[in-house]
Amino acid sequence: MRHPIHLALRFFTVSSLALGAVPAWSQGNKQDQPVEASYEGNIFKPVKVEPTDARVKGLKLPAGFAVSKFAENLGKPRMVAVSNDGTVYVTSREAGTVTMLKDADGDGKADTQKEVAKKENMHGVAIDGNKMYLVAVNDVYAADIRPDGTLGSLTRIVTGLPEGGQHNNRTLAVGPDKMLYVSVGSTCNACEETSKLNATMVRVKPDGTGQQIFAKGLRNTIGFAFHPQTKELYGFDHGIDWLGDTGQREEFNLIKEGAHYGWPYVYENGKANPADEPPGDTTHAEYAKKTTFPVLTYDAHSAPMGMVFYTGNAFPEAYRNSAFVALHGSWNRKEPSGYKVVRVRFENGKPAAIEDFLTGFLTGGNREQFGRVCGVAQHPDGSLLISDDDNGVLYRVAYAGK
Repeated sequence: MRHPIHLALRFFTVSSLALGAVPAWSQGNKQDQPVEASYEGNIFKPVKVEPTDARVKGLKLPAGFAVSKFAENLGKPRMVAVSNDGTVYVTSREAGTVTMLKDADGDGKADTQKEVAKKENMHGVAIDGNKMYLVAVNDVYAADIRPDGTLGSLTRIVTGLPEGGQHNNRTLAVGPDKMLYVSVGSTCNACEETSKLNATMVRVKPDGTGQQIFAKGLRNTIGFAFHPQTKELYGFDHGIDWLGDTGQREEFNLIKEGAHYGWPYVYENGKANPADEPPGDTTHAEYAKKTTFPVLTYDAHSAPMGMVFYTGNAFPEAYRNSAFVALHGSWNRKEPSGYKVVRVRFENGKPAAIEDFLTGFLTGGNREQFGRVCGVAQHPDGSLLISDDDNGVLYRVAYAGK
């Protein structure tokens, strides 16, 4: 019988500060007295079990919604995009592939699947009309979508993005301004980067020219999207590891041009990261004053991945313009977090709360899991498609009514 992995570690950091606190010394001299803080770090990995029909039937959704398998045996599907005609595309970073899925008879299940592109570490995908954009670690590609859904040759439009290190899961989106926005994660958990492009959101023209840093201090914002009404950019950033089971909370940010979001020196509402001091004579407190804080936070180590704003008509009106986010799930806290899809509810164009939407992938008293959700996209029929990169499944969530 397989068992979950569970380890407990204790970390000590000297010449740092208490968890979540900004001490008096940081407000004046950079440090005028020694301090010490300790953290307990846990490693817990639920056992992977099969996504049987019985287990899928036990998944929980709000009343009126239903979940089913759109496709299986996809290997490790990551990001998802859907063209206007309903053709579905799924990337696999491990295989470096883009797979095309079609539901010809409209029964909510893919009838065909075909590999249509391959590049090492292919991950992010975005579609604008009949053009597809893809991103690997160092390069962004563009390709025409043919009438049959297959792709023309890949053209490299951006090269020279920095190495990924710890975070090589590049993602991208087409903005309302028709510019490409590319998330370039940090190379590390928390450190001073050697490339100015790491831990940023980069913006380029559709032909790859005019590259500029749009926002900084973002550790790893895999999931991001533009609000359908306000056109503002929101993203869910991964928090720093090894600050305890409850820290750092994941950050839901309103990403503004020219803003800095604190990583690696401060986080959440200006809390100081004890292991990293700001450059020069700047204190954590001074650095926090230059930082844009998140609009919402969520359980630490949940690992937010794909994100999409819902614009369809199939769900009840209350769900329109909500953001749906896949939480891949923790591996480094005592009790697992994530392993579900959440809804970010907006009120009057502003984020108001984060609520459970699709749950139940954790079973056996949270000791087992049959789904690590990853990508999320909206289909033209109004359903949501959600990938599970641990079990090779692409799920479909539809509203069946009361």
